[in-house]
Amino acid sequence: MGRLAGKVAIVTGGGGGIGSAVARRLVKEGAKVTVADLFADLAEAAAGPLGEAALPVRFDAADPASIEAMVMTTVNHFGRLDILHNNAAMTDPAKHPLDTDAVNIPIDIWDEIIDVNLRGYLLGCKYAIPHMVKGGGGSIINTASNSGSAGDLARIAYGSSKGAIITMTKYIATQHGRQNIRCNSVAPGVVLTEALDKTAPGLKEIIKRHVLTPEFGTPDDIAALVAFLASDESRYITGENISISGGGLVHQPHYADLLELMEQHLS
Repeated sequence: MGRLAGKVAIVTGGGGGIGSAVARRLVKEGAKVTVADLFADLAEAAAGPLGEAALPVRFDAADPASIEAMVMTTVNHFGRLDILHNNAAMTDPAKHPLDTDAVNIPIDIWDEIIDVNLRGYLLGCKYAIPHMVKGGGGSIINTASNSGSAGDLARIAYGSSKGAIITMTKYIATQHGRQNIRCNSVAPGVVLTEALDKTAPGLKEIIKRHVLTPEFGTPDDIAALVAFLASDESRYITGENISISGGGLVHQPHYADLLELMEQHLS
């Protein structure tokens, strides 16, 4: 029996690289999982190999009624809800280049990113928490980002949404902790997915200079952390934002340049 045996989970953005890895890991740990995604074919592709333990559901993170229906479909199908992994995000590659800075970003792009990335998470919590309380408690894991903790040259809406997710996580943990609801966020750095090169070509080579571990993380690394936070092994952890980025935020800004200088002197 796995450490999530008897638990029921929802993974949004479940058809993507991280979401599908999380769904696989949660099922491996014994949970039953709703794999929810905007694209039904991706949800079905991720859920299919998991058999009866997984339920594919199409949902739209920008549509409150769709989010409520996703939660109700899960509860009606599996009988309860214990884990919510809010992981969906606005990933349209045609719109990412428009997420620039405060002066140049189109307001409709700002609104769409905030609606999907932030409001969608709030609504997931809004509709999931009453069912979790009814079942005796639950664990919510929100996907944030290192972009929510430090500024960058572009993607002001994305970074702002992720920073707000980190803060919202603390509020949910505070307001519902005595109802046995835990809420944490995970903040990935660069993770090797198929979408990475499409949305940010060349980014891996730039970021690699600042990562302390020998290799980049993979979706399975994120899934392992989510599974831990979903389990009772993390019962005393709530309201925290955990960066999972190979140490990308722990060092001085000049780390990469100084390391290269030292290596030149040693060569």
